[in-house]
Amino acid sequence: MNSGTGAMKDTRTAPTSGVIGPQGLEALVRSLAGRGYRVVGPLLRDGAIVYDDLASADDLPAGWTEVQEAATYRLERRDDDARFGYPVGPHSWKRFLLPADVRLWQARRRNGGPPEIVEEPPPDQPFAFIGVRSCDLHAIAVQDRVFLEGAYLDRDYAARRGDAFLVAVNCGTPGGTCFCASMGTGPRAESGYDLALTEILEGGHRFLVEAGSERGAEVLAELGAREATGGDIEAALRVSHEAAHRMGRRLEADGLRDLLARNVEHPRFTDVADRCLTCGNCTLVCPTCFCTSVDDVNVLGGDAAERRRRWDSCFSVGYSYIHGGSVRPSARGRYRQWLTHKFGTWIDQFGTSGCVGCGRCITWCPVGIDVTEELAAIRVADGEVDHAHA
Repeated sequence: MNSGTGAMKDTRTAPTSGVIGPQGLEALVRSLAGRGYRVVGPLLRDGAIVYDDLASADDLPAGWTEVQEAATYRLERRDDDARFGYPVGPHSWKRFLLPADVRLWQARRRNGGPPEIVEEPPPDQPFAFIGVRSCDLHAIAVQDRVFLEGAYLDRDYAARRGDAFLVAVNCGTPGGTCFCASMGTGPRAESGYDLALTEILEGGHRFLVEAGSERGAEVLAELGAREATGGDIEAALRVSHEAAHRMGRRLEADGLRDLLARNVEHPRFTDVADRCLTCGNCTLVCPTCFCTSVDDVNVLGGDAAERRRRWDSCFSVGYSYIHGGSVRPSARGRYRQWLTHKFGTWIDQFGTSGCVGCGRCITWCPVGIDVTEELAAIRVADGEVDHAHA
């Protein structure tokens, strides 16, 4: 995984780890803002923990956590002042790197002359993301493969991603729908970050800070961190170890690609279709889904036009429309396409699963469809075919 252009160089002149107190988070925000970054992180808004601009470390959701289950989300107070004591919420970092609605270019005709086409300029500030969980680091790496490492580079994504500074947080509070440990994507970040924080509550509230890049080490040097002791490191490792054993869900991930290829007519797809609303919530909250549509918009006067890219979903009946109709007119077909692509053919395309085990699709499905349950059911009845649909 990459954490930005040139971000993964080793450093020998700056500290690679240290310990700060909660007050050190303000120094982190100020350091990043002072370097010209647009600082984005978790905050409370509209009854949820979302990602948005941080003016100060005081904006962090201190003392709050999330309770998540299938089709269930609510905030609860913790009995401490943990800043990152919650699992992932409805937002992912996709909304900043691949915005839901972005203008790609605009064209204007002036004084009857030929149209002038102007590409949309990149953001005026690079991003600094604070609070990126390991599952979302893996999700960003997946989208990097799609938009940066394929045959065609996506100009807008490259501009937003290239200089982004990533501050990871090793998860200590997995949610009821989390299963990143099953997918090998968490709860501890191993790479792909500039700085990684582990929030330690036992023996005094503090954060172990680890640098993963040269510029991360430079920022760490500005935080007034003390040297990490063996006790600090052991406590941080316990946080990740205990989180891995408190996952709300588990999935047997081995062989999923071949399992799904053998069971494209499995009766479970019909069962899910009876419940699925095809609303697309799962794809909207998914940190790796990248389906988009492109619209050309003209003004009535005929002297201006623009092209916009918007999030779309394979659950939309119109997404697979070609001349003569949709390729997947049924809910069954659209759900099957999503599940088999996410956990199967995505591996053929990009060399990795399209799922990072964040559990958002389970939490935010209005009818509580659970991918871990559906995949387990297919595995148990491997080979059974619904001949009515064969």
